[in-house]
Amino acid sequence: MRIKICGITQPEQGKTIASLGATALGFMCVPSSPRYVNVEQIRAVVEQLPENVDKIGVFANASLEEIKQTVLDSGLTGAQLHGDESPEFVLQLREYLPDVEILKALRIRGTEDLEKVSSYTNYVDTVLLDAYHPQQLGGTGITLDWAMLEQFSPGCPWFLAGGLTPDNILDALNQVHPNGIDLSSGVERAPGDKDLDKVAKLFEKLKVVSS
Repeated sequence: MRIKICGITQPEQGKTIASLGATALGFMCVPSSPRYVNVEQIRAVVEQLPENVDKIGVFANASLEEIKQTVLDSGLTGAQLHGDESPEFVLQLREYLPDVEILKALRIRGTEDLEKVSSYTNYVDTVLLDAYHPQQLGGTGITLDWAMLEQFSPGCPWFLAGGLTPDNILDALNQVHPNGIDLSSGVERAPGDKDLDKVAKLFEKLKVVSS
């Protein structure tokens, strides 16, 4: 299972989190986010990371050119679209960045939002389901209704996000069977400042799942 820790801002934290077992780190490329990092800050973290750790930039309603330049200039291996991007936009981005993983995040309120997933599965590599919040794109600490996702099986790999913590991760994975999990606020002291003790606790809990 892939384990993504999102909202990385500090090189040493990124390096430690990768060494603890994260398979992917996420970087907020949305200027309004409290976890926002610019190209230079992302590159400072990326340069510390092993090759086998995915480096994913999170964008929301950015232009194709902006996403392309940020990915290329900072050494990212993936682009996560967290805004209102259409399947057509995803297709265009694929032409711009043919060798980069494209993830589409969808904020889920109910089953009608789940039905939107199928319109993206042919265009993206990975889908990410997050909890809905009217003002914030992610990192809200709000959990999804896991019962609604018990039978969820899209036509592509998917991440579960939304309010996951070391304390509830096993409950979530007992109900839901994603290909990956994505945590941000659940392993933080403050936005962008990760609590390495919580991250270590997460990986201790996940040993139960993998054993």
